[in-house]
Amino acid sequence: MANLKTLRLRIRSVRSTQKITRAMKMVAASKLRRAQERAEAARPYALRMERMLRSLAGSVASVDGAPKLIAGTGQDRTHLLLIITSDRGLCGGFNTSIVRAARARIAEMKGAGKIVKLFCVGRKGRDQLRRDHGSAIIGTIDGIDRGLGFHKAEDIGQRLVDMFEGGEFDVCTVVFNRFKSVIAQVVTFQQLMPFQAPPKDAAEASGAPKAIYEFEPDETEILADLLPRNLAVQIYGSILESQASEQGARMTAMDNATRNAGDMIGRLTMVYNRTRQAVITREIIEIVSGAEAL
Repeated sequence: MANLKTLRLRIRSVRSTQKITRAMKMVAASKLRRAQERAEAARPYALRMERMLRSLAGSVASVDGAPKLIAGTGQDRTHLLLIITSDRGLCGGFNTSIVRAARARIAEMKGAGKIVKLFCVGRKGRDQLRRDHGSAIIGTIDGIDRGLGFHKAEDIGQRLVDMFEGGEFDVCTVVFNRFKSVIAQVVTFQQLMPFQAPPKDAAEASGAPKAIYEFEPDETEILADLLPRNLAVQIYGSILESQASEQGARMTAMDNATRNAGDMIGRLTMVYNRTRQAVITREIIEIVSGAEAL
């Protein structure tokens, strides 16, 4: 049985930890509100741009001279996964869920004879994937916890475009946690390059009237400018979703840690009181026994 001093030190230590987890929960709640507002504000713009590009790209996807970001390389051999995680831990299964899904997709593609390359945004994903797939990592970016602005998303997008046009990969897919609620984040795979246009007969099969557009300049020139911009918008939206999901996961994890610390303090306090009562009883018995012996 532990002595009273040891129990007092353990209770004091757990209380100190509880104060830290409670403070981290409050900080995460404050950051979550801002991150959620930014993620929700970016969704309509990204959705409308993607919808407009789908409509625009549908008419030029099969035309000779179509932008490479739509037409692709003509192959499906080398895949690049853009994996977005966090730089810090203490956020529950936020990073682990992304890495687990990425590993499953890597194993699936390698089983199909594909070549897989990784581009990691966030230190935690890089550190975990480096153990098994270190040779596949071709780029990393840290500092996501300090907030990556749109200019950084543009830099990432331009870097991916340069590699794509250089023939370093055929398909690029971003992997991130889409924010759903404080307790729910959804691991999402979204193909970025080449841009996926709807099939030609999709609109005809639905029976919906097809709008007629006139573009100035022509569709190819417009797409050459909008496709890289849309790529940056989608990457930036993924980063915002990931940041909101991270704070939601950290808030939930710290709330659970605070509750568990409270339960542990209660159990330790009960053991402490019982041990103290046993010590007092033993001392009384020793005094009474000594008195009777006299």
